[in-house]
Amino acid sequence: MTTERQLRFWLIGFVLLIVALYFLRGILLPFVAGMAVAYFLDPLCDRIEKMGCSRTWATTIVTALFLLAVAALAAVLLPPLETQLVDFFGALPTYIQAVTAKLGPILKALRSHLPASAAPSMSDVTGYLGRIAGWGADTVGSLLSGGLALANLVSLIFITPIVTFYLLRDWDKITMKIDLWLPRDHADEIRVQLHEIDRTLAGFARGQATVCLCLALYYGLGLSLIGLDFGLALGLIAGVLSFIPFVGSFLALIGSIGLALAQFGTWQGVAMVVALCAVGQVIEGNFLTPKLVGDRVRLHPVWVIFALLAGGALFGFVGLLLAVPVAAVCGVLTRYSLGRYLGSRIYRGENPPADSGN
Repeated sequence: MTTERQLRFWLIGFVLLIVALYFLRGILLPFVAGMAVAYFLDPLCDRIEKMGCSRTWATTIVTALFLLAVAALAAVLLPPLETQLVDFFGALPTYIQAVTAKLGPILKALRSHLPASAAPSMSDVTGYLGRIAGWGADTVGSLLSGGLALANLVSLIFITPIVTFYLLRDWDKITMKIDLWLPRDHADEIRVQLHEIDRTLAGFARGQATVCLCLALYYGLGLSLIGLDFGLALGLIAGVLSFIPFVGSFLALIGSIGLALAQFGTWQGVAMVVALCAVGQVIEGNFLTPKLVGDRVRLHPVWVIFALLAGGALFGFVGLLLAVPVAAVCGVLTRYSLGRYLGSRIYRGENPPADSGN
């Protein structure tokens, strides 16, 4: 088979895979989650296996410990988180009124120094806040209905551990089988790229997960210690959303300032919130992300944001889970293709000019 026919075969197979995933996107969540957890836990399972334990027992131990850790974390965090979210949405109209009242003198002073057409009015601010609140509620509602509806939530709870166990137990067999399916003429070259993809994904996933955990603890505990209502819920959500560049920090800043304006009677509380968020941004940008993630994924933040938006629009919550890994794979393949192009005659021409170095 010629190279052109091989390329055509794999392109057709890739297109068919994408089409199948699109039509099956409604049931993919537990399988994608199970695959992600198995990929994350495989190194630990390998270490236990090297200690003399069988693969089945190593998988059982690792899966059980992971489920116990998740259950303990959920038992500790979910009850207060649920209470704070319910109370927050119940008090949201009151908070909007308090924020608009607090901003009233500032807007009056602003209107006195700006043309009437350029300065915002209280009705404008109230309308903006109402639209932001409505947009947030609609976004949460669409996310829940699209990715975490009741059926998907039940399957996530009961099917994901089963998928994780079997994938983790047979991980080495699966990788060996895939290796046997590689085109023999290009197997070595494909293995190099797969190794690069694995290194990129492993470094990014584990590093970014650690960053999100650290930021969730920082914002959640910090805002709670300041005395901000719903600080724990806001901090945890901001930390989880930190896998999207700038979104977690922006949410923590805007949300905490809005709550501080509504709750505290003086500007001192608002200043404390702003200082905490500023320190969090410095820690994330200068210590956590460079040390734990670094340039492993080698993707520009704009490309990451685009990948997340595109994945969410096409596949919902599953697309959000797959967006950055798929973008990282595309980045590895793109850099490989670019390297091949720069070394080809298409780039250099039939008669490339000789180097004229001294």
